[in-house]
Amino acid sequence: PLNKKRFPRKKETQREMSVTSTMEENHRKKPSSSEKEAEKRRQRWAFWGRKWRRLDYFKLTASLFVHSMALLAPFYFSWSALWVTFLFYTIGGLGITVSYHRNLAHRSFKVPKWLEYLLAYCALLAIQGDPIDWVSTHRYHHQFTDSERDPHSPKEGFWFSHLLWIYDSAYLVSKCGRRTNVDDLKKQWFYRFLQKTVMFHILGLGLILFYLGGMSFVTWGMGVGAALEVHVTCLINSLCHVWGTRTWKTNDTSRNVWWLSVFSFGESWHNNHHAFESSARQGLEWWQIDLSWYIVRSLEIVGLAYDVKLPTESQRRRMAIVR
Repeated sequence: PLNKKRFPRKKETQREMSVTSTMEENHRKKPSSSEKEAEKRRQRWAFWGRKWRRLDYFKLTASLFVHSMALLAPFYFSWSALWVTFLFYTIGGLGITVSYHRNLAHRSFKVPKWLEYLLAYCALLAIQGDPIDWVSTHRYHHQFTDSERDPHSPKEGFWFSHLLWIYDSAYLVSKCGRRTNVDDLKKQWFYRFLQKTVMFHILGLGLILFYLGGMSFVTWGMGVGAALEVHVTCLINSLCHVWGTRTWKTNDTSRNVWWLSVFSFGESWHNNHHAFESSARQGLEWWQIDLSWYIVRSLEIVGLAYDVKLPTESQRRRMAIVR
């Protein structure tokens, strides 16, 4: 029989934006130590059956504090505390989506440095980590989406992708390596400062809330407000990769979850996001609510945001499932 020559596939270009997708490379199956480790962890509950690092204990302690405060909140109810919850959730949540995600992780728009730092500080108060840590993890997620090297791969189970991955720093390093993908942030003194002092800012916020409203403000602000925002953010990593609708041809399991869009400030249009990673707008249709985009667009109108990136019509036609 004649031997058939195997020719390499021609890669189809899927991006014309400055930050391009490398999903085709990342999804090639290669035997690796991280893949074997992932398989081992699927066979047992990795939350306890491993060695814990100091950083893991720190993150678990912070998480337990937030959820403990949330459980205590009903005993310290006040109407003013509800407003604190709303403000905490909104300011911290928009900080995460507008600053950490769209501005720092994807560079989908630019703002003056003073505003960039202010938005990043708002995100810090959401108790989801410092900018360097958060942005690095998210960039690795896009680099290795749904593969064994994805920091919160849905292939390792819903609860792993939702929350448990946060408490396993050694596993993250074995998958992705050190945080070498955020040199643009490490070069800036402000982000290095936040990375070293993140705990002091959270403690300071707690003291301010306690001074202003006692345990009522602490439990409802840093408890209910922070816990809700953490789980909404985590649902983007877990739920939005297993349930919902798909509009675009992406090489991953990303989904759009319409009912989560209001609570996530537009982040749950996740299939849209993975199709056009660098887009400052994720709710691409007029009816897709995207509060984060409304903020960016407002900043652009008043001249505070520039180089705002959006997908072109040709890109949308090429990526659409139904043309």
